[in-house]
Amino acid sequence: MKNKIYFILFLFYFLVLGFILHLNGVFSGEITSYANLFINVGCLLVIGVLFLISAVSFTKLARCVDALSDTSYSIYKRYQETGKNLWGEYRDKKNVFGHPDLDDAFVRYQKRMRGYTTKRGLSGTCDLEEYINEDLLDQIGSSHFNSNISGTMTGLGILGTFVGLSLGLGAFSGNDIFTISDNVGPLLDGMKVAFHTSVYGIFFSLVFNFVYRSIMAYSYRELSEFHSCYRECVMPSTGANSDDNTKAMLVYQANMANSMKSILDLLKGTAAEQSAGMERILKEFVRQLSDTMGSDFEKLGKSLNEACDAQAVYSRNYQSMENTTRELLEASRGLMETLDHTMTRQERFSKELKNQQEMLSRACDTLNEDISNQLYTFNQMRDLYEKES
Repeated sequence: MKNKIYFILFLFYFLVLGFILHLNGVFSGEITSYANLFINVGCLLVIGVLFLISAVSFTKLARCVDALSDTSYSIYKRYQETGKNLWGEYRDKKNVFGHPDLDDAFVRYQKRMRGYTTKRGLSGTCDLEEYINEDLLDQIGSSHFNSNISGTMTGLGILGTFVGLSLGLGAFSGNDIFTISDNVGPLLDGMKVAFHTSVYGIFFSLVFNFVYRSIMAYSYRELSEFHSCYRECVMPSTGANSDDNTKAMLVYQANMANSMKSILDLLKGTAAEQSAGMERILKEFVRQLSDTMGSDFEKLGKSLNEACDAQAVYSRNYQSMENTTRELLEASRGLMETLDHTMTRQERFSKELKNQQEMLSRACDTLNEDISNQLYTFNQMRDLYEKES
């Protein structure tokens, strides 16, 4: 357990108990008023029982917070070793925290995440903060009980005040100055009880309130650090699948463009060879026909030459198609580089946004603590003013 500040409660408790016993003459054997002693010891026993119950709840909370802190450390260490998202390891992992309440909440989170899993990957996601949050820490630390301890101790002090005054006034009797002077001693003993119980009741209330707020602030801070660690290193993202699909599509398109380029090169060479061979054959054929058949076949030769020209135009068109395909390939590569650059900027922006969110959360926590302290101080001043009035 890293946060043992609540042990200071017992240190102050035994100091105050020894001081009260000394004032009532227990150590010297000169007890002046057993009623005074019993009332003070009774109030201190009640406060001691409350401290013991709170210490048990604080111990449970400290173990839970230690489990969160140790898990955050192990996640960061594993993430630095692998350099990749750890959801594949934690998707079905058991006993992640080594704490029953935290492990039970994480198992329920895993079940919900399985509901988002499809054959193509994750169709959605949810935040672990819905299951492991401040409400869970409040439940483990019994905040519903500890939040009322401070007021209970103040109430015990006020109760002791009225009991002491009642004892003093009950022993006070007389109608003249002579009988009144004889009853001043019991009245002062009753007032001593009143003042003693009020003093240590308010004192314990202030100390417990400080300790309780410190423990809860430390616990919430460790919880926030764990959430940041989990989101950065473990929590899966549905956007990752779409990015992978985009990259796969671009790679497929680039491969198709390369294949088309190879086909065009093959067609280009074949078309050129066919055109040259056909031209030689036609020239020889026209020459022989001209020698035998006359000028009528000259027209046929021209038509065939036109067909050769058309074949050459067809070859040039294929060349133009090759250039267009090459430009498409370059554009695809540029698009891939742009997407990679955009993804890098988005990741950097996400980290900066998380850092700003954590700073804002810390500032809000500090502001809430300052406001709570000021309100508490104002209430104490108001109570003192009402008592003096």
